[in-house]
Amino acid sequence: MCGRFNLIDSPEIQWLCETLGISLYAHQQSHDIAPGGKIAIIHNVDGERIVSDATWWLFLDHETLKPNYKYASFNSRSDKLFTKRSIAFIPFRESRCLIPASGFVEGLGDKKAYHKIELEGSAIAFGGLYKEHINRETGEIVYSASIIILPPLVPQWNDIHPKSMPLMLDFENDELVEKWLDPGFQEVEEFESLLEPKVQKPMMVTKIDKPSKWNPIEDSFMILK
Repeated sequence: MCGRFNLIDSPEIQWLCETLGISLYAHQQSHDIAPGGKIAIIHNVDGERIVSDATWWLFLDHETLKPNYKYASFNSRSDKLFTKRSIAFIPFRESRCLIPASGFVEGLGDKKAYHKIELEGSAIAFGGLYKEHINRETGEIVYSASIIILPPLVPQWNDIHPKSMPLMLDFENDELVEKWLDPGFQEVEEFESLLEPKVQKPMMVTKIDKPSKWNPIEDSFMILK
């Protein structure tokens, strides 16, 4: 699972913004974003590609519009995207998004071993889902979102997080991005190949001390295509 990520102004993030034709705001950048926190999502509204603030937790309490902690919905498992009663079933067909990031943290599960993962020379565009809510008091639109997670990737991933890894999409693939962000495109079978775990770009992996601190404690190593 993807348990933390960051979004830091950098040449890589600037290239993502230029490629996608969007702008990120200073308040959307953070050196550490945890589940339930505020994130930026890139989505299509009335034919226009925009960036909105969202809560990183797909299933919100209907009254408070805060994360419903009965359900760990900050990630959406890829095998649930085709299960009709799952929380992710409808959003996968009607409200997909991209979630920009600089890097993310995975834990081994023993509460001791954590790694920072970055793409070599590239920003990250997580494949995400979002939901739209209406604040009953103000009438304001509130968004919530999750990151799609895939089964484990390669043997090296067993020492990073043996259960899953996040979906990362090629934001330089114009045709893919157009279809992914188009709420009218519901032929989701075309996305099945994306849900097969594979290394899209070389990954730089660094062991860190604590997931909230991001301090490296060992030399980095690469996971290649």
